[in-house]
Amino acid sequence: MTRIFSGVKPTGHLTLGNYLGAIRQWADVDQYRADALFCVVDLHALTVEHDPGRVRRLSRQAATLLLASGLDPERCTVFVQSHVDEHARLSYLLECVATDGEMRRMIQYKEKSAVERARGGSVRLSLLTYPVLMAADILAYGADEVPVGDDQTQHVELTRDLAVRFNQRYGHAFAVPRATRPEVAARVMDLQEPTSKMGKSHESGAGIVYLLDEPDVVRKKIMRAVTDSGGEVVYDREARPGISNLLEILAACEGGNPNGLSGVYESYGALKKDTADAVVELLRPVRERHKELVADSAYVEEVLRAGAERAREMAKPTVDAAYRAIGLLPAVPEPVPVNVAR
Repeated sequence: MTRIFSGVKPTGHLTLGNYLGAIRQWADVDQYRADALFCVVDLHALTVEHDPGRVRRLSRQAATLLLASGLDPERCTVFVQSHVDEHARLSYLLECVATDGEMRRMIQYKEKSAVERARGGSVRLSLLTYPVLMAADILAYGADEVPVGDDQTQHVELTRDLAVRFNQRYGHAFAVPRATRPEVAARVMDLQEPTSKMGKSHESGAGIVYLLDEPDVVRKKIMRAVTDSGGEVVYDREARPGISNLLEILAACEGGNPNGLSGVYESYGALKKDTADAVVELLRPVRERHKELVADSAYVEEVLRAGAERAREMAKPTVDAAYRAIGLLPAVPEPVPVNVAR
């Protein structure tokens, strides 16, 4: 059976972009067609300045929202990355296979380090090496597919390179995964900056629809979305990024195609109203289920405990085999005490 691994980083509140670009696909399709693991990758949240309490709160919220979105722990494995030691264990081995040049070519590192240098600061070493941790997340489970947005494709390519290189040097240890992307709304854009991704940690939330936004807040944000000059409702990502973003969101909510909506609307206002209505209805069951799960924290904790235990059982044999392959001496097991009859 095909195995899938993907995750969400708790650096901010989950957004409509996270849901339409990934989580809905996980819940509606992936958990039914594959042996699927979905992870809150909290170790990745430590690569930048952070508040420890906020990371814990956002990690719990993210896990709860994954369940509220329809992930069924009877069908898939839902867990928190730091609860499974094999991620960190394997990450160091892969650092010993990766090169400095590969890490410095990663687009996100280049962009974020350039911003920090312009401010007169520097970035954490973990920001440079976190693509290797991401590779460990994937390779530890022998994943065949990694559902990702366009901005993460480079990291999956690195994962493939590291798996092949390790297998060639030390013997076959890892499956070589491939990136997969949903056809519609793989990259939902900011409503105020439609040429930028709708990200969790954007300084201004005016263009971001969060999964837990109240309906009136959702409507206000969409009705205030930036549009384009001309007044014609046509799908054209290059020439009309604002309108195209709204058409993609509406099409994704309704299971349609943004090109098919071109010419249907005579005004921006009508498009915005229908898009707002569609998003509110799409998120309503998620918000309602989230409220129920928050009131049953013991259930969420048990799901995460059981998920981590299942994940460890899957990952440990692969990581142990990689340790042996690369030349590390196996640990000597504790001797079993012998009861001497008197």
